[in-house]
Amino acid sequence: MTPGAQLESSAGTRGAANANFPLIFELSRAGRRAWSLPQAGVEAPQLDELIPDAYRRAEPARLPEVSERDLVAHFTRLSQRNWAIDVGAYPLGSCTMKYNPKSSEEVARMPGFAQLHPWQDDDSVQGALELLGTLERALCEATGMAKLTFQPAAGAQGELTGLLIMRAFHQANGEARTRVIIPDSAHGTNPASVSLAGYEAQEVPSDERGLVDLDALRAALDDDVAGLMLTNPNTLGLFERDIARIAAALHEVGGLLYYDGANFNSIVGLVRPGDMGFDIVHMNLHKTFATPHGGGGPGSGPLAVSQRLERFLPAPVLHWDGGAERWSWNHDRPDSIGRIHSFHGNFGINVRAYAYLRSLGPEGLRRVAEHAVLNANYLRVRIEDSFPTAYPGICMHEFVSTAKGLKKDKVRALDVAKRLIDYGFHPPTVYFPLVVEEALMIEPTETESKETIDALADALIAIAREASEDASELHDAPHDTPVRRPDEARAARDLRLRWQPASSERAAQRPRAPAP
Repeated sequence: MTPGAQLESSAGTRGAANANFPLIFELSRAGRRAWSLPQAGVEAPQLDELIPDAYRRAEPARLPEVSERDLVAHFTRLSQRNWAIDVGAYPLGSCTMKYNPKSSEEVARMPGFAQLHPWQDDDSVQGALELLGTLERALCEATGMAKLTFQPAAGAQGELTGLLIMRAFHQANGEARTRVIIPDSAHGTNPASVSLAGYEAQEVPSDERGLVDLDALRAALDDDVAGLMLTNPNTLGLFERDIARIAAALHEVGGLLYYDGANFNSIVGLVRPGDMGFDIVHMNLHKTFATPHGGGGPGSGPLAVSQRLERFLPAPVLHWDGGAERWSWNHDRPDSIGRIHSFHGNFGINVRAYAYLRSLGPEGLRRVAEHAVLNANYLRVRIEDSFPTAYPGICMHEFVSTAKGLKKDKVRALDVAKRLIDYGFHPPTVYFPLVVEEALMIEPTETESKETIDALADALIAIAREASEDASELHDAPHDTPVRRPDEARAARDLRLRWQPASSERAAQRPRAPAP
């Protein structure tokens, strides 16, 4: 597929959305309704009996009054203005936007799962608890850990949970350690989580390979270090080859090794964090096990720990009574750090992960990791002449290229990302990690075909050629989106979070296409 073909395939979805349609308030006409309800047939209480005067409006809320037809058309048009993984490629490095199997969605919608209530008695939800118990065993086996909690609602909350467990462990040993070490290429959530947990974040640099500088790490280690947060493969998409030495050095000073599971999808079924020496592991189910991304709804970031940390997990934990052949929630956890999420986590997301795991099995998961690595390396090599990688060599599931070679043409990574939208692709992550100048962080994932990856490579190569021939094409991009390049500084300073009625003069000056 050529870049033009990719663009053509997405244009039909985006074309209608690009028209300058009227706002829903501009469609509003007094007295129109998008609904009608029958009379209840019972006498309703007086308003003043239901709502005290202090909480009643003095006048009706200013809401749009539109027909059902206009309402449906409005929200349909809005939905078409958004890019989605079901529409086209989404090579967003670090965030791993991969396709979600529809079979998993169907399983999660089954009444026996979708209609549960968290206050139900354990005896009435034995099937759901068995599902969680089976999923827990599978995730612990995949990570090499002993026990886990499903409470964290996302990877970042999993980070905080792990660090609170780290603190509880050291406090139980009578120690008040104050520092947690993070690499200079770490995810931004790592230092934030360290601060929230009450620790001081200390950064260690990368070496010339893009890996943790082992000498610098050893120099930073002492008995005040609570632990090290590490992503492996790291944020540059490179496997930490010194991981065994890193783990030994941490454990020698009594620290714990924390595994940020953001990139677990590239090694699942191949190598386990527990076998590398990690003590705490969080997982992003959307990254590795193809559940919906947390930013678009409830997520799940289970946290698994080694046996010596099990007693500190958030309560309650799932328990199997072999004698009674019964699952239950165990609330009797005197050393627990306490709850970090209401009830038991986001069950529907865990159901999707369970369905994905059962459909693939161990060998299928291994192939997923292998294909993710293959796709990334294929794309990396294809665009190497136009966008060289910051650290040469084989990558894992993602890689970080640099657009600094285009600065001679006054083109930056942001220009490349914006122009890529015109070719029908969501841009990659830009300017991260901070250790790479003009960074383009690209992850094709295992769910994209060779044809799509070739189209993405062709588009990037074409954009690099455009930069030298006519940089204005990039400076003015994107050319065919409803919103092109907003003034981000102005948007931050002059933030408008709700619609305000425009004056008749301003409304007349703003051209609008007629409502369909």
